[in-house]
Amino acid sequence: MSTKPLRHISVNTRLLLGKNLEGIGRFSVEILRRMVLAHPNVEFSFLFDRPFDPKFIFADNVTPHVLFPPARHAFLFVAFFEYAMPHKLSRLKPDIHFSPDGYLSLRSQVPQVPVFHDLAFEHFPQDVSRLFSWHYRRYFPRYAQKAQKIITVSEFTKQDVVSHYGVDGNKIEVVHNACASFFGAADEHRKILTRHRFASDKRYFHTVGAIQPRKNLARLIEAFDQFKTHSGSDWKLLIVGRKAWNFDEVIHSYAQSPHKDDIVFTGFLSDEELNEVYGASEGLVYVPLFEGFGIPIIEAMQCEVPVICSNTSSMPEVAGDAAILVNPHSMEEIANAMHSLHRNDELASTLIDKGRQQRQRFSWDVSADRVWNVLSEC
Repeated sequence: MSTKPLRHISVNTRLLLGKNLEGIGRFSVEILRRMVLAHPNVEFSFLFDRPFDPKFIFADNVTPHVLFPPARHAFLFVAFFEYAMPHKLSRLKPDIHFSPDGYLSLRSQVPQVPVFHDLAFEHFPQDVSRLFSWHYRRYFPRYAQKAQKIITVSEFTKQDVVSHYGVDGNKIEVVHNACASFFGAADEHRKILTRHRFASDKRYFHTVGAIQPRKNLARLIEAFDQFKTHSGSDWKLLIVGRKAWNFDEVIHSYAQSPHKDDIVFTGFLSDEELNEVYGASEGLVYVPLFEGFGIPIIEAMQCEVPVICSNTSSMPEVAGDAAILVNPHSMEEIANAMHSLHRNDELASTLIDKGRQQRQRFSWDVSADRVWNVLSEC
């Protein structure tokens, strides 16, 4: 039986936001750019919820559309996805609709494929407002049933969707995240310049992620205090990321820290700055309570930096044997892992070597091809 070729794909692009790309936005950019350029005869309709940056119109076969209202609130999600979007899709008549952030339109009859990055809201509903928690837990099970196929970014998230929503695993395809091309190892001169800029010329550990409860930063700060006290080291800790939500506990832990002068909040960094911070680091200490993937793990491997990460959810799948795995609930395990990297250069070198092998498993080119194949099969 022949398959009709794809001629027109609509895409939910509401998270393509100028300079503020984070995990899902990065996935969207890397996958969409490759698909658009690889298939110049296919029309792509990008559906934004606000004025867009022209850099996201990757080629002449992309037509942007701005829908109203901006979807940044639970009530506005309903207005955007259940009224504005189905109206637009009924006019565009695409062959299929692709949603990199997981949201679908229940009212549209166009075949739809979402990407589910994680189900953190099912495991930690207390970390978001009651309204958002209600919205996610009401709509995402329905999206899972509505979808023609589902893409997840890890095997862990695939099994999580199967477990929570009763979806047949054959309906779900795993397409991994990967590392942006601008990441790479730093030479000694660049390391010196970066330490001078961000860490008062001191060596440092770092972590990356929006500041919110699931990132476990309050416990990381306490573990860093213990590491400092026991080691007598002058190393610092750089916390890279914007303040997202419910960050009061992190600020309290920082205020109570006897080593707060050695803890640096950098805020959100540009791509170039982020690469510099990775490249000069003595180790990524990435200990969230839960992740659907954990892109910083492979970013660190690409920059040839040793990794400490949590032994929960998707992170062992991403890290393989190229990281020190720790219980994110144990301050002692996190502190001991930092102490091990601090005193054992051979361990750090071994982890870097293993990271060079592990990072080969993740490629945006391969992932973009796999997304295209899923859409084509639908």
